[in-house]
Amino acid sequence: MIIQQSNRNLSKIYKIGMTNNKLRIHIKNNHASSGTFPPTIEGEEVFTITEERFRVACERFPAVAEQVEAFIDWDLEHFAESMETADVLVTWNLPTKNLAKVAPRLKLIHIIGAGVEHLCPMDWVPEGVKVVNNRGVHAAKGGEFGLMSVLMLNNRITAIAENQRRANWESLYSSPVAKKTLVVIGVGNIGGAAGQQCARLGMEVIGISRHGKPVEGFNQVLTPKALVEVLPKADFVLMATPLTPETENLLDRQKQALIKPGAGIINVGRSGTMDYEALVENLNRGHFSGAIIDVFDPEPLPADSPLWTTPNLLVTPHVSADDGNTYVEMTLGLVFENLERYFKGQELKNLVRPELGY
Repeated sequence: MIIQQSNRNLSKIYKIGMTNNKLRIHIKNNHASSGTFPPTIEGEEVFTITEERFRVACERFPAVAEQVEAFIDWDLEHFAESMETADVLVTWNLPTKNLAKVAPRLKLIHIIGAGVEHLCPMDWVPEGVKVVNNRGVHAAKGGEFGLMSVLMLNNRITAIAENQRRANWESLYSSPVAKKTLVVIGVGNIGGAAGQQCARLGMEVIGISRHGKPVEGFNQVLTPKALVEVLPKADFVLMATPLTPETENLLDRQKQALIKPGAGIINVGRSGTMDYEALVENLNRGHFSGAIIDVFDPEPLPADSPLWTTPNLLVTPHVSADDGNTYVEMTLGLVFENLERYFKGQELKNLVRPELGY
């Protein structure tokens, strides 16, 4: 195992990489910056792959560690030089132009998030290069957040919080969630986990996915064509879908109008999958009882956004599915597991299909 930091001499790395035949990993961390990832200093601390965190991963996968070396970089400080000899890139984003020339040895790109829409269209991926993402890392936290959101909306917590700000004592009663209907749009790791959590409380859970294949714990899973049939049944709608050409503005004004009065809305997927202007209008006129929204564009959410002041809307700062203590640990676990598979000639986990954008 060899680990180099970006403040070290790159010529040493090239010499090592060319003489010991180890697989070279370039790790591109990002400094916090508004409008990109991570957008906050708090996020930078959570998502940064440090030398210490990488060493811990090496200790968990000693056989893999013996066959790799890593260069830990920030932003684009040494990107061009390092990628000349890199075999693997671990990153959130990257310059995609002429990547085949910039990184002639590149074999694998690991994106440290579940969504890859910021890299679409993915016609830049060089032939023979595999792209994988972080699917699965978010499931446990995302499932809990989804369940929490349903319970908060069911118990009218967004309305109660509004009353508290106005010093208005109003008894808002509710019944248990059992037998109520949750429609989950996007039944991947996060949506699937949230639906399963809610099903354990006796809810009727209907999933919507591109393929419509059954998911454990769901009463049924249908394709998006069925939205016009299932949305009128929904007491709660949870959006957990990636942003693709097929899902862009999926929950638009017309589909929101199909949802029954008093329903609760949740979005932990991507902001572009829902018409937020229509959502604000529906909340203002009382069509929806409440909403919990975790994803925005841009992020951080601008101070003048009407979402901040919309009644019965809880804004959460894109924290629904990220474990602040173990995100990097789980990410590196995926990286090393796929490296182990690579060395054994096995199929990689979490392969992204560039033609689909996820």
